Amino acid sequence: MSITYRIRHRFGCALLLAALLTPNLPASAQSKAQSKTVSGKASSGLVKFQDLKLKNGLRILLVEDHSAPVISLALNYDVGSRNEKKGRTGFAHLFEHMMFQGSENVGKSEHFILIDTNGGQMNGTTNEERTLYFETLPANQLDLLLFLEADRMKGLDISKENLDNQRNAVQEERRLGLDNQPYGVFREKFGETMYDNFAYKHSVIGSMEDLNAASVEDVKEFFRIYYAPNNAVLALVGDFKPAEALAKIKKYFEVIPAQPAPAKVDATEPAQTAERRFTVEDPLAQLALLNIGYKGIIGNTPDAYALQMLGTVLGGGQSSRLYQKLVREKQMALSAFSGLNARRGPGAFQISANIAPGKKAEDVEAVIYEEIALLQKEPIADWELEKAKQFAKRSAIQSRQSSLGLAINLVEAVTAYNDPNLVNTRIDKLMAVTKEDVQRVAQKYLQASQRTVGLAIPKPRGAASAGAAR
Repeated sequence: MSITYRIRHRFGCALLLAALLTPNLPASAQSKAQSKTVSGKASSGLVKFQDLKLKNGLRILLVEDHSAPVISLALNYDVGSRNEKKGRTGFAHLFEHMMFQGSENVGKSEHFILIDTNGGQMNGTTNEERTLYFETLPANQLDLLLFLEADRMKGLDISKENLDNQRNAVQEERRLGLDNQPYGVFREKFGETMYDNFAYKHSVIGSMEDLNAASVEDVKEFFRIYYAPNNAVLALVGDFKPAEALAKIKKYFEVIPAQPAPAKVDATEPAQTAERRFTVEDPLAQLALLNIGYKGIIGNTPDAYALQMLGTVLGGGQSSRLYQKLVREKQMALSAFSGLNARRGPGAFQISANIAPGKKAEDVEAVIYEEIALLQKEPIADWELEKAKQFAKRSAIQSRQSSLGLAINLVEAVTAYNDPNLVNTRIDKLMAVTKEDVQRVAQKYLQASQRTVGLAIPKPRGAASAGAAR
């Protein structure tokens, strides 16, 4: 399993999928499920899908594609670290691991074995916004695919032995991926400093203390609340007949009872009125790392798409302004990057730079602010906007090029924005961004009073303190 620390709504890159023809379901099937079909002309490259809901609330998206004899399933549960409470951080990610420990009719780790021995691939991932499970199998294994996901949604094996086993696995994952990695603790502190609302203030992987405090009763209640069919969306893409697939989905999933809807998450942030700044000494770092963040951006909005373009212009690749200025011209940094972390709640536009040996972080910071001021003062060049649009378009197409990529795109769009058709409209939204939009969002969001600045510096050998705030 893997942790995704940022929400990844990267809807696509490289060749548009061929038109995915989905015939209408028979009236008998439609009478038992809410259904609608969203389609487009074959020549336009639009994805055709059927959008249904079972009587227990499970939302289903079907895309028929006979270009290869494979099927892919993505199942998103609307639960991430944003749903956690103080004293119980890391639960969403811990539970992602628990879902592979066996269920009513599947033994411990048999899910992996059955997928692998039938020529498939699978994984799970957790971030702030959701928990995602996905598999790809040969088309003749549709029953196996649906049975495995339904069995653990219906009757997960929650025992103290399984909890202790996966608690230890997650804690080791934290040690390897965060506590004992250069800049790991620094990045965790950056989020804690930038955000006020607990929904986004804590890390996805959680604290050691909270993981130790998790009980079997806690886990059972978490499962009951969040792992219900009415809190999930399932996308099936590939070589199948929709009417037959729907019948099988109903067979395996519709017997699972719905649960009361979970409480809505309030992720709103109070207005930030002054810069926040801290410094951390990192014993594992070889170079200083500067991070600058501006929070408050809501995903899938005109401002978010304009900031995505701004991120590419400012710090996306070797032709970007920051790379050219900091790395090539002034040789003050070894790398420079900027980009948008989009979320349902307040996301963040972030800038980072690895400071070159012998150079001063304050000088690098000054250059970054000079470049931001230029973006705020004048519109970007035509070629910069075109480059950013083509990069975004390629990424949007490429991420949905495979059956699995398309399935993930669909469930992510539904969970975050209740809009599966975003797979068809996102490129148009990106292409609608103007130079004036980019300038406007630079002026609106990249304000000194709204930024958080963090600096990680290599800890001198023999130094007593682990870090300092200033």
